[in-house]
Amino acid sequence: MSSVSQYSTDLDKNAANYTPLSPLTFIERAAAVYPARAAIIYREFEQSWAETYRRCRRFASALRRHGIGPDDTVALMLPNVPAMCEAHFAVPMAGAVIHGLNIRLDADVIAFQLRHGQAKILFTDCEFSATIEAALDQLDDRPLVIDVDDPAFEGGKSMGEMDYETFLAQGDSDFEWQLPADEWQAISLGYTSGTTGDPKGVVTHHRGAYLNAISNAVAWSMGAHPVYLWTLPMFHCNGWCFPWTLAALNGTSVCLRAVRDNDIFHAVKQHRVTHLCGAPIVLSLMANASDELKSGIDHQVNIMTAAAAPPPAILESMAELGFEVTHAYGLTETYGPAVVCAWHEEWNELSIPEQAGMKARQGVRYPMLEQLVVMDPETMQPVPRDGETIGEIMFRGNIVMKGYLKNPQASQKAFAGGYFHSGDLAVCHPDGYIEIRDRSKDIIISGGENISSIEVENILYGHPAVLEAAVAAMPDEKWGETPCAFVTLRDGAEASEQEIIEFCLQNMARFKAPRKVVFGTLPKTSTGKIQKFELRERAREL
Repeated sequence: MSSVSQYSTDLDKNAANYTPLSPLTFIERAAAVYPARAAIIYREFEQSWAETYRRCRRFASALRRHGIGPDDTVALMLPNVPAMCEAHFAVPMAGAVIHGLNIRLDADVIAFQLRHGQAKILFTDCEFSATIEAALDQLDDRPLVIDVDDPAFEGGKSMGEMDYETFLAQGDSDFEWQLPADEWQAISLGYTSGTTGDPKGVVTHHRGAYLNAISNAVAWSMGAHPVYLWTLPMFHCNGWCFPWTLAALNGTSVCLRAVRDNDIFHAVKQHRVTHLCGAPIVLSLMANASDELKSGIDHQVNIMTAAAAPPPAILESMAELGFEVTHAYGLTETYGPAVVCAWHEEWNELSIPEQAGMKARQGVRYPMLEQLVVMDPETMQPVPRDGETIGEIMFRGNIVMKGYLKNPQASQKAFAGGYFHSGDLAVCHPDGYIEIRDRSKDIIISGGENISSIEVENILYGHPAVLEAAVAAMPDEKWGETPCAFVTLRDGAEASEQEIIEFCLQNMARFKAPRKVVFGTLPKTSTGKIQKFELRERAREL
């Protein structure tokens, strides 16, 4: 008997039956099927899918004419403006890699990322000119800089060789872009502090971006033509892949330059927004808005939130507004959300506090994630589904990153045993829903942003009066968590709490600086290791 399978002969991939998966196909279809439907709205500006597609092709063509090609890095220092939406299609159309810069970071970190990612071109908003100027001054090999002007912002200064519209005018709106030959080709680069103070460059691919964009739509039951409000930064995990999701669903992006309660509610009412995303701080902002702002909403708004679970009072306030909150969880390494607290109808019969308890759980795997498991990292065996035994959350599947740029050691460590190790510690409930209980390596999630405790500690150690320092997460009603510094001063040295905080503010991004400083002896093990667990307990009681 032949050992060759009948299904392996003359049944190969060919141009008729195989195409690499890429989210670029979504915008092509949106422009063809719904050319006149609004793709982007920003203030008084509105742009159709047909026009957006033409502009993206022109943008990609201009990139090519400036020497940008496959695997070149294109950096974006932009708020949620139309150009940021367009870049998510245009950059990969040119074969290049999107590098969204966190607009909250300081010049030193921006310089490191531009250098490490080898950005060939940088699109920047004038609001960030001071940071960009200081970052560029640190580079020997500077990228081409293009200004993205926004009449909504007054101030800053031009940094580039030309502005965005002039740059686009150099391209061809009929540019014939090609899908990547390999769906494993990089589509984006995003930096995360991870579990150390050294930023790591997370590289993702076209296949994963395509699949997670669809996962968003399925997991959230979004339906056709959603109207999506950009309260989530697009620089953060490519806006959790939602630029591509909206193209797939022929939806509308309503851009917000800054997240303010009056702008949010005005947009929700004016454009009948159906969906928005954000950290719990966004929900808190909305819940605490004036009654006048909150009045007049007569349609359901769906909110996806990640990071720390919103407190019951916030969820109750959202329910009173008719806003349906879905809790999700993920990392930069998983393209954003990869876990969702999938809701069961019978849970609607529970009290609001009970519902809040259910929504506090991170949940189950996204539709396009192959495996989500809480495992003992030593034995690599799943922990019991008892809601008590703690293990590490691990992922496996197509929506896990390619790896860390130029850091094979970190990639191998992250993928040890054939799973992506999240570094987050959780329990698994009897129904299979996971719930985070702690975070290994003491990452602090503040307003949806990761803060490395080690990075903050390194700055604290730079103060001449500080002998020892440790940082732990302190609960915060507005931000979810903020850094709390525990400091031992040198003998004979003096320093006030405000002095320590001011020192940190001068040496790091503002959102990373400690909000409180506690002086005293640090608790240690018999081997001299600082007991972070005890410090977290102390921080919770402050």
